[in-house]
Amino acid sequence: LSRTLVPTMAKYMLAAQVEAHAAARAAGGHQEPRNIFGRFQQGFERKFVTFRNRYRAILEHLISIRGRFVPIFGIAAFSSLVLLVFAGQDFFPEINSNALALHMRAPMGTKIAEAGKISMLVNDEIERLLPGQVEGIVNNCGLPFSPLNQAFIPTPTVGAQDCDLTVTLKNEEAPVAKFRTILRKGLAEKFPGTELTFMPADLTAKILNFGLPAPLDVQVTGRNLYANFDFAEKLAEKLRHVTGIADVAVQEPLNTPTLRVNARRTYALGTGLTEADVANNALAVLSGSGQVAPTYWLDPKTGVSHLVDIQTPLQFLQTMNDLETIPIDKGDGNPQDRAPQILGGLSDIVQTGTPGEVSHYNIMPVFNIYASTEGLDLGAVSREVARVVDSVRKDLPAGSSLTIRGQAETMNGAYIQLIGGLAMSILLVYLIIVVNFQSWMDPFIIITALPGALAGISWSLFLTHTALSVPALTGAIMCMGTATANSILVVSFARERMDVHGDALRAAIEAGYERIRPVLMTASAMIIGMLPMSLSNSQNAPLGRAVMGGLLVATCATLLFVPCVFALIHSRKSKKSAVGEGEHA
Repeated sequence: LSRTLVPTMAKYMLAAQVEAHAAARAAGGHQEPRNIFGRFQQGFERKFVTFRNRYRAILEHLISIRGRFVPIFGIAAFSSLVLLVFAGQDFFPEINSNALALHMRAPMGTKIAEAGKISMLVNDEIERLLPGQVEGIVNNCGLPFSPLNQAFIPTPTVGAQDCDLTVTLKNEEAPVAKFRTILRKGLAEKFPGTELTFMPADLTAKILNFGLPAPLDVQVTGRNLYANFDFAEKLAEKLRHVTGIADVAVQEPLNTPTLRVNARRTYALGTGLTEADVANNALAVLSGSGQVAPTYWLDPKTGVSHLVDIQTPLQFLQTMNDLETIPIDKGDGNPQDRAPQILGGLSDIVQTGTPGEVSHYNIMPVFNIYASTEGLDLGAVSREVARVVDSVRKDLPAGSSLTIRGQAETMNGAYIQLIGGLAMSILLVYLIIVVNFQSWMDPFIIITALPGALAGISWSLFLTHTALSVPALTGAIMCMGTATANSILVVSFARERMDVHGDALRAAIEAGYERIRPVLMTASAMIIGMLPMSLSNSQNAPLGRAVMGGLLVATCATLLFVPCVFALIHSRKSKKSAVGEGEHA
């Protein structure tokens, strides 16, 4: 289109301007504009001419000291990249939203009715801690009805003591990070013994966690469950002291309160009963007869079969004595008139703890230590987590392994690919320009503006307190194209002027002076276009800030640094050519 449509439009749409200029020259060279737009343009042109003349004076001075200016600018540009270390690293930035998601875990073994009561008290406390901010709260307590819900919904629920709380806020762009800090402190003081952790609430955060309830996941893998659980608990305690980490919790508990019935088989056989009889009677009393002997009653009127389930009412099973006095028989009506037996006489009932959930990764049992970040970037927290993990790796139980997974692992892989893409984009741009210019030196002069673009990106992220992220790196790749295009405008014109008169210094000054308007127009269009994105509450805000900062500095580099590099290189080449010709003569 730039080679076909634009020239055609220029021919027809600019014809009126050509006639106006011709009429002005015929009338004596000056004609006052007739409308406000013409007067504005005339005033702008006068100020722009003044600005361009000042720019030319600055450029002439910098070219006169090019031997010092070029290395100083280059060192400053590359040194600015150090700011990225202080800016921090995130996979994608968190945005303000109108939702918070909490997971509440009451003491293990808490009944669902009691867990529901605690969750209602938590709701009241949330509304007290966030006055006027809460639109509504939805509680989901206990295990879901369908196993599919457990498989496809990112929730740490393992039993009746667990509740998921979804808090809807009135403000669509509420400062959720600030609210989490308030709730984390207030709820911990109000509900000791109840574990409260925050999960991703908005859809984007859930997608970035790839199904996990937290961005950091430290996995202890091995077959020795109890030794691995003890190790995971100790590691979780160490991780809680890491700066910037929050909501550290071991997902799979091993302390679910359990009553284990160990039948005395030898004694039971002496009474004519088997262990199966003990199990069947205990199941019928505790879970209903449908567990061991499903029975149906056919309604003769409707022809519909109904499942008949016989179960002991809950009020008769409140103590250990109630459990121990469960009658045990063979279920055949006792034709031999044997003496009645009870569960406590035929077995030992032991109080113990059992796994609330057993997870596997690549078949092997695994314990997941989930953790989130708060107030610090993911990169810094993940590096400290890796340091702690490496320090305790020597204490792992035999045959077990320790791995860090989650969003941090994905972030590191994405960074490697995007930085490689950035380097590849610079290389490909350079090679394309080499083909077009039929030269190796001029394309090198053109891409000398790119370090300035990278420096601008570093400063923009640092000054706006924006962490380096995937959108920011994407913006850096976008910035390379525009910065290169502007630099081509200057270098190509300088090359044309040098071919005319052979003076590299004069050609560099003329190129900057003549090409300042299109360079500023191109950069300004991109910068103004990115302004709404950079100020928005979206995942792409770092992209806009990176492009704006990169183009601001890249434009300065194109108008000041690139002409100096052109003058420095081509003036030396001219001197060498002159010396060579003199020696040859």
